[in-house]
Amino acid sequence: MGLASYLLRRAVYSVILVFGAVILTFILTHIVAPNPAAAWAGPHASPIELQGIEREYHLNQPVYLQLLYYVEDAFTFNFGISPAFKQPVSSLILTYYPRTLVLDFLAIALTIVLGVFSGAFSAAHQDKPRDYTVRVIYLVSWGAPPFLVALILQFVFSYHWGIFPSNQMADPSLGVPHTITGIISLDALLTGDYSFFMSWVEHAILPVIALALISFGIVTRIMRSSMLTTLRMDYIRTARMKGIGDFKAVYRHALKNSLIPVITIISLVFAYLIAGSIIIEQIFGYEGMGYLITQSVYLFDYPTLIGSTIVVTISVVIINFIADLTYALVDPRIRLGQ
Repeated sequence: MGLASYLLRRAVYSVILVFGAVILTFILTHIVAPNPAAAWAGPHASPIELQGIEREYHLNQPVYLQLLYYVEDAFTFNFGISPAFKQPVSSLILTYYPRTLVLDFLAIALTIVLGVFSGAFSAAHQDKPRDYTVRVIYLVSWGAPPFLVALILQFVFSYHWGIFPSNQMADPSLGVPHTITGIISLDALLTGDYSFFMSWVEHAILPVIALALISFGIVTRIMRSSMLTTLRMDYIRTARMKGIGDFKAVYRHALKNSLIPVITIISLVFAYLIAGSIIIEQIFGYEGMGYLITQSVYLFDYPTLIGSTIVVTISVVIINFIADLTYALVDPRIRLGQ
């Protein structure tokens, strides 16, 4: 099976998965809110307002037609108007989601670096105090609730030492840069607003570290197991017998050959970071997707909540597809079905 056939098969699976997630969201919405129009309009809506919402979202149609319209709207990103924010839901998502994605991708990069090198270090010192120390650190950070990790970082680095800001996305006294790409940090660079960019960097450091700390443990664990297997292979033993030294054997030869299993869990880490960012953004007052989802829950803003859920689901599926592609490029046996 060639690479093109493999990618086509994975793309079909991804579309089916997204389609299933959209249908599941539709079903859960109707279970939670048997009368969506009343839930979206609020407790003080007039009958005329309810009828308007029912017509706009096709809630006066049979259920199967509602589902067809729902799927069409989901795949065209037409989620209606937010009753809480009084804006199109798609515009809200385009405003807030890039902020969270930047945090999550920075956190993924830091997670991979921490996880790969701590896992390799732990494997190189198997069953020694250094190994036990690394395992304790990643188990504690991995098992701790995300809000606790964020609060500890906030207390130590903001309130106790005063190194980093404790909340906000940037200094509120600075004006928001002109929108070009929708990514506020990149827009600051493109418009030459370096003061805002540096303020954003300072405010993003603690949320990124918090996200990395709650997720790097799984990478460390997978990397350690993979490294232990690789270090027992004949070519590593031969390299050591030739006198290249333990450091080169571990970090030059064994490390790169132990990375393949790490690729498979990047998508899982991304999904975990999306969930963790909802809480961590609240702790640090970072107005990203976590803020939008939380406000939607508090204000019973069902269109925004549904739209956010679908977009996050599609993002996770896309990351899974990219991980499958990368895995197939790194290890051809995957696309050959071996």
